[in-house]
Amino acid sequence: MTTSSITASNADAQELQKFSNLADKWWDPHGAFRPLHAINPLRLEWISQCCASLAGKRIVDVGCGGGILAESMARRGAQQVLGIDLAEKSLGVATLHALDGKLDNLRYECISAENLAEREPGSFDVVTCMEMLEHVPDPESIVRACAQMAKPGGWLFFSTINRNAKSWLFAIVGAEYVLGILPRGTHDHAKFITPAELACWLRRAELDLQASKGLEHNPITGRYWLSDNLDVNYMLAARKP
Repeated sequence: MTTSSITASNADAQELQKFSNLADKWWDPHGAFRPLHAINPLRLEWISQCCASLAGKRIVDVGCGGGILAESMARRGAQQVLGIDLAEKSLGVATLHALDGKLDNLRYECISAENLAEREPGSFDVVTCMEMLEHVPDPESIVRACAQMAKPGGWLFFSTINRNAKSWLFAIVGAEYVLGILPRGTHDHAKFITPAELACWLRRAELDLQASKGLEHNPITGRYWLSDNLDVNYMLAARKP
């Protein structure tokens, strides 16, 4: 793991501390991050289908946390996967897990999206930014940075949570307080992002929106599935012309 000497301003210290405190839970499929383990096969398959294949591609995972998605993309035969985050404890866990899995095509770095975009513009075939935009002060800046990192023709994937009464009920009241699927305080409803807002940021970053998918959950059976319903959790795919 490499640490950047540049301090990023587009980060919330409380959010970084929150995820640092949970760092040792990242790879427990029954712990605080069990929803990410449950949805990871779904989002990985959708990303792979949109790109045709991840094999041989250079990929960056922005806001990679403990590396759940980054590892799965590396195992799909990517040429190289770079996971970046500003929560150093999470990156430490991710690095150790990758070493244990002997994944030579995966590395991690503590650097902001904006600083990486400045250092390596137009370098990546695939850029992923999942469950991260709702945790930063300026999410549109992250979208711009992701666009700058991508190669012409490259694919970009974003996932976040819609902002409406249903998402407050499901993602906060239900998930954090009733069912206990997520730790309390994981999300702030005011920071949720509507699909229209995210699509607007994509256009302003000169990206072409290609596809969208909703992610739904049955709290009784525990099943997750993809759908066309973007009311709560959703993903958008875009390409750089």
